Amino acid sequence: MARIGIIGSEGRMGHALSRAIAAAGHECSGGIDRGGDPAQLADASDVLVDFSAPAALEANLHAAIGAGIPILIGTTGLEDRHHVFIDNAARDIAVLQTGNTSLGVTLLAHLVREAAARLGPEWDIEVLEMHHRMKVDAPSGTAFLLGEAAAEGRGIALADNSERGRDGQTGRRAEGAIGFASLRGGTVVGEHSVIVAGEQERIVLSHCAEDRMIFAHGAVRGAAWLTGQPGGRYTMPEVLGL
Repeated sequence: MARIGIIGSEGRMGHALSRAIAAAGHECSGGIDRGGDPAQLADASDVLVDFSAPAALEANLHAAIGAGIPILIGTTGLEDRHHVFIDNAARDIAVLQTGNTSLGVTLLAHLVREAAARLGPEWDIEVLEMHHRMKVDAPSGTAFLLGEAAAEGRGIALADNSERGRDGQTGRRAEGAIGFASLRGGTVVGEHSVIVAGEQERIVLSHCAEDRMIFAHGAVRGAAWLTGQPGGRYTMPEVLGL
């Protein structure tokens, strides 16, 4: 049994995490939201789960380092500087950062990586995602996760080989590029499709999230797994042994 502390406890994911922790037989050691003290929460926990905001990440990492405990980061909208913070923290503690804690999405990313590795750049890859109207970042963290999986499969850098926000006279699609499209509306929890389009044939790999609890259950499984790991940076595929 692990004592799991929730950062971002008053959000949708925070409430879902509380239920998932209890369902898995672990203990919720407490929760904080904006203005709370992550150091105090860390001292009472075996592992932290952070679904708060990018602006709070640095302080949350410092709290985990100070208490000598691991942290799982599910916060999306991270920038390059946030990943520098994570890399630095991973020298001392175990850190798992992911754009999506769903076990199904984790497997989907594995399949996308495999498809991209086996099909050449003449096969076009497009990542399509849809979320509820209240989501503030685009493309979603999961879309980037899937795009990164495709880029890794091809041995290229996603930052140098992506196309987003097409509008107007954009010219023809660049060979080997990984495209992104974002849809927003209603109360959609999360839908993602990776389209691999070749000549006269097309592969579509998809995942549909029907309930936010799938992310909470995956996060709890990842957090419990993380408690047994040495310092370093980890990913959800490692939780599944992929």
